[in-house]
Amino acid sequence: MPLFCFPHAGGGATSFLRLATALTPEIDVLAVQYPGRQDRFGEPFATSLTELAATVAAEARRVAAGPFALFGHSMGATVAFEAARRLEGGGLTPVALFASGRVGPSHPPGDLTGPLDDAALLADIRLLGGTPEEILQDPDMMSILLPPLRADYRALQSYRFATDVYREQVACRITALIGNRDPRVSKDGALAWSRHTAAEFELLEFDGGHFYLDGSTDSVADHIRTVLRDGVRV
Repeated sequence: MPLFCFPHAGGGATSFLRLATALTPEIDVLAVQYPGRQDRFGEPFATSLTELAATVAAEARRVAAGPFALFGHSMGATVAFEAARRLEGGGLTPVALFASGRVGPSHPPGDLTGPLDDAALLADIRLLGGTPEEILQDPDMMSILLPPLRADYRALQSYRFATDVYREQVACRITALIGNRDPRVSKDGALAWSRHTAAEFELLEFDGGHFYLDGSTDSVADHIRTVLRDGVRV
């Protein structure tokens, strides 16, 4: 079964390498590569989350010949949700949506606000963790990492949850996953995902911060397998 995986702000497809390895061979991880990074370096950045969602939904319709699921981390969870809404609007319902490290789309996000200068971005990266300090201190590395991060944060700042075209709820089940020491995503914020599914909802907490997934890959992979097996049997 294909699992479309949506990276965090500033992230690329390779952030899901561990999860893809853990899920092989039962689940085929198809990691979304946002424009402007890694092998798409030099392409114009997306200007909105809904633009990203529409693009991925169109591609998913082309390649999903049977049951499929969506997994998004941080910003990627919101993009995955918006993609699910568009897919369902076109008659394709995922088996499940896994929303990791992100509050529900109708909940106040608590993202970085104000000017997105280098100092503000670096402070936020340090707050969320997940990036080694030696990389943060390397000007050459940061000259590569900061532009896509800034573009993604702009897209996050412009995002507004809307119900004028697509339904507030998706038909597939939603699993929210968070780290118990995440400085940005509270349990209440993650529980807000329950308002956006007409099916089952569950919240899972793991030991760790915003990037808890790095230390809990096997546990998360086991849960994904269980959910997708049950979804196919249903």
